[in-house]
Amino acid sequence: MPRVIVLGAGRVGAAVARDLAAEPGVELTAVDSRQNALDAVSESREGSAIRTVRADVSDPATVAELAQRQDLAVGAVPGPMGFRTLRALITARVPTVDISFFEEDPFQLHELARDHGVPAIVDAGVAPGLSNLILGHHEARLEETRRFECLVGGIPAEPTPPWEYKAPFSPIDVIAEYIRPARFRRDGQDVILPALAETEELELDGAGRVEAFLTDGLRTILRTSKAPDLIEKTVRWPGHADRIRVLRESGFLDPEPREVTGQRVAPLDLTSALLFDAWLYEPGEPDLTVMRVMVTGMDERGPVIHSYHLLDRYDPDNGISSMARTTGYTAAALARLVLDGRVNEPGIAPPETLAAADGVLDFVLAHLREREIRITHSRA
Repeated sequence: MPRVIVLGAGRVGAAVARDLAAEPGVELTAVDSRQNALDAVSESREGSAIRTVRADVSDPATVAELAQRQDLAVGAVPGPMGFRTLRALITARVPTVDISFFEEDPFQLHELARDHGVPAIVDAGVAPGLSNLILGHHEARLEETRRFECLVGGIPAEPTPPWEYKAPFSPIDVIAEYIRPARFRRDGQDVILPALAETEELELDGAGRVEAFLTDGLRTILRTSKAPDLIEKTVRWPGHADRIRVLRESGFLDPEPREVTGQRVAPLDLTSALLFDAWLYEPGEPDLTVMRVMVTGMDERGPVIHSYHLLDRYDPDNGISSMARTTGYTAAALARLVLDGRVNEPGIAPPETLAAADGVLDFVLAHLREREIRITHSRA
């Protein structure tokens, strides 16, 4: 019986745990420092099959101890602690699938993972994650890949002022998208611009009028892809980017502490605490996930564009948000590839490199389809 541990039982971590626990013969443990998060997992329809442990997953020693004798770990912690959590799991010689949005370069851990004999799949969500799989699948099969474009976002089904937004996962990870410089590639040259740059409004199938702006979502693709044009933009309802720019340019997203009435306070910490409440989804409040991925290149028949469209909505029957479904179930599909022995080469494994192998993208898409997450593919 394979033993799997999920570190972090927030919305996405809980979705991963519930999906894997539904698989016959999997012994699943979910770990979090918050009892209310663990209670929510226990009370789910799959809860009887999930063992819960309350522990501090920000402590690498605790992570290593919990991971002992596990066959697979899934890292679903907030971004600021993601890199050290992944390093602790690799050091404990546990194969890992990770979805944390950490800032550090995961390839710094490549030699460590190779030396310890374990694979570590990073950025295993919807985007980065599923988007990487799509690019990797086609880039391995096209004679030439010219352009990759991903537009993606998780947004409330009904925008409400003042933010027109709510956070489907940790607000600190959302804010990270707004303050990390956006890296992309244009005409063969790697470019860095401030996040939120090049905002545009456009129509996306099923969602309607939205805005999209540059964020740092390409990550490992900038290293692994040879395409001369690579771009990723985050999707929100129109007007959200302007509100965030006001916060950022006014200093509210500054991580450096300032003295306020005799106390040292980081504006970012205060803003994050306030937005955590302002961006909190109410129980049962619907969200949606929208993504458009386009891979342009040349095949044996000439120029070709492969387009993928995803539009997923909150499912009230299971109470799992759309972003948790699309992110968590993608991670669960990749976890199954590890458990099945289809991914076993030691080292850091970005999704796009895995998708070069036959059947990997099809396996993940089938896994999502079985959970009524549908991605349409067209060729032009």
